[in-house]
Amino acid sequence: MQLRLRPRASSAGAHGLSREARRLEAHRDGFTVSTDPARLDLDLIHGYLTRSYWAGGIPRDVVERSLRNSLCFGVYEGGAQVGFARAVTDLATFAYLADVFVLEAYRGRGLSKWLLETMLAHPDLQDVRRWHLVTRDAQGLYAQFAFVEPPAGRHMERVRPNPYRTAPA
Repeated sequence: MQLRLRPRASSAGAHGLSREARRLEAHRDGFTVSTDPARLDLDLIHGYLTRSYWAGGIPRDVVERSLRNSLCFGVYEGGAQVGFARAVTDLATFAYLADVFVLEAYRGRGLSKWLLETMLAHPDLQDVRRWHLVTRDAQGLYAQFAFVEPPAGRHMERVRPNPYRTAPA
């Protein structure tokens, strides 16, 4: 896997602290994983998420806002996006892994595993002490990267059942 890093963008926030992660590109077997937000295909990402079990019916503007406020990783074959994942993170101590998918026609090629390897290897995420995710059906994939269920009584959450689906009239 070939990794190429680009310097941080110069959008320093208060106190001169950078709020953006370095851009990363990795190449393997004709595919690219990139964190360049300009490459993201909003139509493809929204189209997939709006049909997913976890974000069904999600409005396009909510997807767009979520992308702007996350460290996004796209998987590409040439110029076409074929996979996606994002980390909601402070780039220091915590990251939430969200919206991971590889298009069905590209599954079985190890792309989701490579995507996770690339995310976890990102140099700006090396100090993260806690990664969190929620999945209904991919425990086997995440277990390969040392994700485990939290001990009983140590995890709390506040959940709104899918607010994007409208109730039938």
